Amino acid sequence: MTLQGLNGIIQVPGDKSISHRSVMFGSIAEGTTTISGFLPGDDCLSTISCFRKLGVEIEVVNEETVIVKGRGIQGLQEPTEVLDVGNSGTTIRLIMGILSNTAHHHTLIGDESIAKRPMKRVTDPLRSMGIQLDGREEGNFTPLSLRGGNVKGITYKSPVASAQVKSAILLAGLQAEGVTTVIEPEKSRDHTERMLEAFGVQVKEEGLSVSIEGGQTLTGTHIEVPGDISSAAFFLVAGSIISNSQIELKKVGMNPTRTGILDVLLNMGASIEEKNLKTDVAEPFADLVVKSAPLKGTEVGGDLIPRLIDEIPIIALAATQAQGTTVIKDAAELKVKETNRIDTVVNELNKMGANIEATEDGMIIHGGTPLHGASVNSHGDHRIGMMLAVASCIAEGETIIKNREAVSVSYPSFFAHLDKLKGSK
Repeated sequence: MTLQGLNGIIQVPGDKSISHRSVMFGSIAEGTTTISGFLPGDDCLSTISCFRKLGVEIEVVNEETVIVKGRGIQGLQEPTEVLDVGNSGTTIRLIMGILSNTAHHHTLIGDESIAKRPMKRVTDPLRSMGIQLDGREEGNFTPLSLRGGNVKGITYKSPVASAQVKSAILLAGLQAEGVTTVIEPEKSRDHTERMLEAFGVQVKEEGLSVSIEGGQTLTGTHIEVPGDISSAAFFLVAGSIISNSQIELKKVGMNPTRTGILDVLLNMGASIEEKNLKTDVAEPFADLVVKSAPLKGTEVGGDLIPRLIDEIPIIALAATQAQGTTVIKDAAELKVKETNRIDTVVNELNKMGANIEATEDGMIIHGGTPLHGASVNSHGDHRIGMMLAVASCIAEGETIIKNREAVSVSYPSFFAHLDKLKGSK
């Protein structure tokens, strides 16, 4: 028997991207940084662990409050052990940029998933700035070895719109000689640019180009982390496709480079109301109220993709319940996430009765298909795990999700919040 509604008010955890950066930038700033709304997920805790190994004093006051006693970039110590980023692609790529500013030696590793994720998109441009970098397959895979110092600014035309690539290069340019510029094919998330400015760094943005002049330092500050819209996305879709639902999500980040999920769902006919928008902060936020609504198929592609790349698994689920066909394209980036998300989404949802075809750069989803219970697997990917949990709410019969613990990477309280909205707690 399928669920008859999700109802209630929740506050999703702090934004993962902003939580990572607040610890990183606080660590290389002069003075103390206080962080409120921090996400205590596994990935962000990996970032804290790495910077502690670099000699930074970081106090986790409670689940959402962190105090970082910055040492300045040149105050970072050479670590006596390897820096293990766990499952976090953001940590490994951004920390490479930061460590490029020091002449120390560093070795970076991660888990099995990280070992499969391509790093040349970052190591190649960093090498062109004068940084010594090596690793498996000429620096494309971990373990990676890095020694920085004597960095030269570059102008880099990125073949992909990637906030991680852009951020790594800009961070390497903090103390580089001259100006460092990154030009993207489409605009990616701008959390790094916004936060650098909050720490007192001057960043120049012009169209699809972002520049930073070398020789700048960061000053400790207070960072308020809004709720993660990528986490909210699971409940925005759940509230839309589960009948008799009404969910209010408090203080969700509304950064325009991240709100593609709202554009897509509204275009599909979703009922989402925005309340209490606050824009006089580095990262705007609002409360979102979602109610059940009939959805229709749509097309997702082009410059929308960088604004919702992490939300595509849950968009695919929404599309299975929409009338008509949904086409997702220009999303080949999904192949190099925690899993090959194109194949994984298609395979796991098809086990539950969905009608989805994989394409080279996305998927075609034939909507209006009832789902049934099945044995499915997150494959260690947090976003696949949460998507399958929402799918189980509309499936007839029992669904068993293997490796569901993967959700702790970005949303440790996900299942507790789901139970609360079901009325189980």
